[in-house]
Amino acid sequence: MRDLSEHFERRNALETILRYIPGFRGYLEKEYRRDADALQRQWLADQLQQAKRPLDDLGRKWLDRGQLDQLGQIDLLRSRLDQLIGRIRGAMRGYSGFFDLVRVDENVLDRLYAYDAVLVEQAAALRQTIDQLPTQPEEAHGKLATILDQFDHLDRLWAQREEILRGLV
Repeated sequence: MRDLSEHFERRNALETILRYIPGFRGYLEKEYRRDADALQRQWLADQLQQAKRPLDDLGRKWLDRGQLDQLGQIDLLRSRLDQLIGRIRGAMRGYSGFFDLVRVDENVLDRLYAYDAVLVEQAAALRQTIDQLPTQPEEAHGKLATILDQFDHLDRLWAQREEILRGLV
């Protein structure tokens, strides 16, 4: 995932010149924030999407072993992953609206960035835990409850992030 500073380093000479035009600098910075937000959300959604493959692999192993009663937990987790992926991908691009109409409170922005950092960490941890499931099909059933807890935490973080953007928190 690219960070905001990388966007600033990659801007071309025209953007550097245009930053001196009154008001244009703020516009560019908004665009960079939007781009960084879009990249972060894309990464989150991709991590969650890729986490479904090991769940499918585990489901096939359980099916081959005749452990059909355990497949419901995989379906539940896949369904919840799909819902969260949809919310992440369906979110407005960047912080549009939030930065356009309101003077940004740096404390709110810092809080949002903190949520984003935690979201990235939690998504990576969830993906890592799920990736290990097919290699341990005998132990996986007991781990699914823990994975659902991890997912619930990630889902709550995303909901809180949405509330921050709506100004409800």
